Amino acid sequence: MALAVLLGQLSIGWGNDALDAARDTTAGRRDKPVASGRVDVRTVAAAAGLALAACVPASLALGWRPGLLHLIAVASGWSYNLALKRGPLSPLPYALSFGLLPSVVAPPPVAVALAAALLGVAAHFANTVADVEADALTGVRGLPQRLGPQRSLHVAAGCLAAAALCLLATPGAPGWAVVRAVVLGAGAAVGLGVAAVGPRLGRQAFVGVLVAVALVIAGYLASAPA
Repeated sequence: MALAVLLGQLSIGWGNDALDAARDTTAGRRDKPVASGRVDVRTVAAAAGLALAACVPASLALGWRPGLLHLIAVASGWSYNLALKRGPLSPLPYALSFGLLPSVVAPPPVAVALAAALLGVAAHFANTVADVEADALTGVRGLPQRLGPQRSLHVAAGCLAAAALCLLATPGAPGWAVVRAVVLGAGAAVGLGVAAVGPRLGRQAFVGVLVAVALVIAGYLASAPA
């Protein structure tokens, strides 16, 4: 499972860098190896293709059901790279891909799948805050870019809080209710704090949201029934 997920993420990440090489170069993204000339775009494209090809048998080795669900999640990520990132439907691949991941392990409660989808959407909205100028320069107009940095952080915080509530409503291990409530509450509070401070955090806003996501997930896992 670790190999399948790793290959899927490598294919999506490398594919994104290959497809966006011209845009990243125009925007002066020195943090991107392709845009900065450290790696040839053809090398990255070939690596993305190989990772995607290897992801298929690795996923199907999990069994036809979890394998198919994982491949749908990967295909959803590629749909973002190829088209949806530039339009108002940009959150959909994040919701679908993240929402499906728990089902790759085992059929989860509906609330867990919904929480995973909400956490993915939260990460999507927070990740755009530091890239406002670059996205404007290269014509990327996903839903977060259309809403603007401040509203995007508000959406991210709202999704985090909703995910925490979803997980709080799921059955937990006996005696762990307080721990779950405290950790999930801390995750939601961090997300709300990031939104309150605003887009001046830049890239740190995304880091803050990731910390909040980690707290929400930890709160659920620590108190999940055996």
